[in-house]
Amino acid sequence: MRAPDPAAQKPVAPDNAASKPRIATVSLAGCFGCHMSLLDIDERLFTLFDIVEFDRSPLTDIKHCAACDVGLIEGGLCNAENVHVLREFRARCKVVVAVGACAINGGLPAQRNALDIGQILLDVYQHRPGLATGSSVPNDPELPLPLARVHAIHDVVHIDHFLPGCPPSADAIWAFLTTLLADGAPKLGRENLHYD
Repeated sequence: MRAPDPAAQKPVAPDNAASKPRIATVSLAGCFGCHMSLLDIDERLFTLFDIVEFDRSPLTDIKHCAACDVGLIEGGLCNAENVHVLREFRARCKVVVAVGACAINGGLPAQRNALDIGQILLDVYQHRPGLATGSSVPNDPELPLPLARVHAIHDVVHIDHFLPGCPPSADAIWAFLTTLLADGAPKLGRENLHYD
């Protein structure tokens, strides 16, 4: 499949840099594949840089986002830290997009939902053959508490748009962002939806 012509889908640039929309991204419980697809828009990133300012993202290495127009979230919720980050991110972003299967329905990490998390921790850290005598479940206060179940992000905060895929392709992310930035109504054709 040939990549779409960036010029044909270029959103309208704002009149000045101060009015550029700000975009932030965050990864929760997932594999970072959706972020890799964002980076895979390749040369089209330069077109995006002309029309938006990136806040928290793998392109900036900013850890906490300021007020943003669009927030892209990949990954579901598997621990208390994920929930905290999600709520903080939602509070700072006008429009929030759930990107990929993990954000939308828990994805692969949610396969643990059929199991008891307490028993899993005991089996892994205390009962597994080959462990040192006296091994126990880690309980350092720095470690985020696991949730009993992995949740989709819309279980906790309001989500404005959903971009499905595992991961969504670079072309799907490009088409979604350009239409969202141009007219606020993202549209994707079936050719852009797939699960690898």
